[in-house]
Amino acid sequence: MQTVSIDGEHLTIEEIVAVARDGVKVTLSSVAREAIHTSHRWVEDIIASGAPVYGINTGFGVFAEKRILPEESAQLSRNLILSHAVGTGPAFDDEVVRAAILVRANTLAKGYSGVRVEVVDTLLALLNQNLTPIVPSQGSLGSSGDLAPLSHMALVFTKDEDDDESQSGLARYQGEILTGKTAMARAGIDRIILGAKEGLALSNGATFSAAIGALAVFDAETLLNAGELSLAMSLEALMGCSDAFDERLHKARGFRGQMRVAEALRLLVKGSTLINQCGFVQDAYSLRCAPQVQGICWETLDFVRGVVDIEINAATDNPLLFEPGIALSGGNFHGEPVGIAMDYLGIALTELASISERRTYRLTDSHHNAGLPPMLVNQPEDAGLNSGMMMPQYTAASLVLENRTLAAPDSVHSLPASGQKEDHNANATTAARHASEIVKNTAHVLAIELYTAARALDLRLRQNPQAELGVGTKQAHQAIRDVVPYQPGDALWGPEIEQVRAMILSKALEL
Repeated sequence: MQTVSIDGEHLTIEEIVAVARDGVKVTLSSVAREAIHTSHRWVEDIIASGAPVYGINTGFGVFAEKRILPEESAQLSRNLILSHAVGTGPAFDDEVVRAAILVRANTLAKGYSGVRVEVVDTLLALLNQNLTPIVPSQGSLGSSGDLAPLSHMALVFTKDEDDDESQSGLARYQGEILTGKTAMARAGIDRIILGAKEGLALSNGATFSAAIGALAVFDAETLLNAGELSLAMSLEALMGCSDAFDERLHKARGFRGQMRVAEALRLLVKGSTLINQCGFVQDAYSLRCAPQVQGICWETLDFVRGVVDIEINAATDNPLLFEPGIALSGGNFHGEPVGIAMDYLGIALTELASISERRTYRLTDSHHNAGLPPMLVNQPEDAGLNSGMMMPQYTAASLVLENRTLAAPDSVHSLPASGQKEDHNANATTAARHASEIVKNTAHVLAIELYTAARALDLRLRQNPQAELGVGTKQAHQAIRDVVPYQPGDALWGPEIEQVRAMILSKALEL
């Protein structure tokens, strides 16, 4: 991907990832540029008419009935940014901030917001010059949008007549954390004085929630693919039964995701001589019911992706301008769609991690691993002197327990704000942050299962030298061993598990 061109209509999750993580450059389409110019002229007409329109010549929130003079418009926008930049907590990762900048620019590019084109050009300059505002991750209710995070972002590239450096926020540029004013000067990007409605247009919308959601959706797909591979490798190592993955069985129920997981499993273990050698009629649920559990995760992801696809191309500030003299005040900034979707995603990935950890447990328990050494030590007589895979399973269990706490729905919680004017809030940003943490934890849980299953397969093949792995599992096992060779005795497992985690997230294990 050479560049991404935004027009407010066609931004994709994959393009967000390319810009946020890989530094792909961004341009503004000519169609969007004209739409932005047109909507800005409508704002100028409203100011000239003197008709009261929320956020253009009135105060905000509880102060919506307070009229603002035309000559106070710039100060109104600047005051909004200054007063709303009250976030706290650890800073968002740079990739989240970059994703949010892109989503906000795309929102403004639709031509409903009334900003000058210079505002959008400045946002794109931040991305293209790799200048990233430092944005605290806590403090947004996700309704009226991500007001605090977006205001922290805007501090860096906006100013008033005094241009006080102490009120320019912080940014990362060329590896240094600098004041916004200094960073912008070094990057050669002019800071701008905001005009009428521009402060509101920059800060109004669930943009950080959507940005986090886009990155989480992209990673979740990678994790679901990895979960199918870890399932296949564990099933082979445990010499499990194939009947549970028969196509006829899953068609009889009819869930698309369930059929998808079963089909992936069949392809991965095709040609295996270890499958069906355990002598059991049926396996434990963590193996036998994996298509049912992991399948609904795919269907949940499909729904969540649909929500995020819409939101990253949505006009989300308030009011919106549709034609000369028509500015409609509504609630497109409300983050409820993203909040509920992020809760769903967090729950789905928590279940993916949960069933993965149960398979890791079975691989290490000599009462349930079909004759493999306890804790997968090199030889049964090594048990005690060596702990084997005991502690990786502990870590997986700990992360699963943490996921279960993080997966408690956030979108059902609301507290009123702004003198009861904003009496139902989405809590969408917290939902997105928690889903993102669940993504990170689940990646590590799956890495532990893959690492453990690879070791179990080594031991199984030593027991059965003539055995053949499935076409997919053999390729994945070799890929892991190319990076982390088998070690017979106890070793520092942690860094090797991290390497497998990196392989998952880079898609190095996808066939």
